[in-house]
Amino acid sequence: MMAVSMRSGRTRKLKFEINVVPYIDVMLVLVVILMVAAPMTNPSVVNLPNAGPSKQAPTDYLEIAIKPDGTATVGKHSAGKPEKTLSHADLLERLQHLHETEPDLPLLIAADKEIKYDEVMQMIAGAKKLGITRVGLATK
Repeated sequence: MMAVSMRSGRTRKLKFEINVVPYIDVMLVLVVILMVAAPMTNPSVVNLPNAGPSKQAPTDYLEIAIKPDGTATVGKHSAGKPEKTLSHADLLERLQHLHETEPDLPLLIAADKEIKYDEVMQMIAGAKKLGITRVGLATK
């Protein structure tokens, strides 16, 4: 019985090592899969919902139209030609005057698609500060 363990006069030592080569292979395959799949997902694309026409559109409303060059017009929709304003402060001042004369009218903001989202949000925030509760956005 001793002869099995003592073949050439020395005892066998067991190696307690973890073979990491298979783990490295698996990790490299996962990295390659992630590198291939990453360009397929584009997180910057936002799919916006389409808006259909409202069931009952108001006949009279206040309207702000923001053009691509940054100029904006404000006025009552049924009162003819809106006034042209250049600055944000002048626009809000004119909007406040129109809201004070007819506080029940809703506001419609029509902004060009080239306008920055921040400018439209500033208009909505300014209208809410003036006390206008019904604010809508114009769509095609």
